[in-house]
Amino acid sequence: MELKEVIFVNDLPSIDLHGLDRDTARVKVLEFIKDNKTMKNDIICIVHGVGSGTIKQEVHNTLKRSKDIKEYKLFYNNVGCTIAKISI
Repeated sequence: MELKEVIFVNDLPSIDLHGLDRDTARVKVLEFIKDNKTMKNDIICIVHGVGSGTIKQEVHNTLKRSKDIKEYKLFYNNVGCTIAKISI
């Protein structure tokens, strides 16, 4: 499945980062990617919220640097979450 084909995020494995600081969010995202790669889930949802954009920026920087992520983008229907495709 491609990211552009994702219509509903409720069926995707997801992690909610509300209330976390930048460093904790980065660690949680990396663990989440690793766990889902192990479970062979190719698309994940990361809920970072809107707020000041600090956590969203950290999530996107983490995804950009991860060798396990093929692509990522904000979910078109909710800018408070990012969907990502894991290379399995």
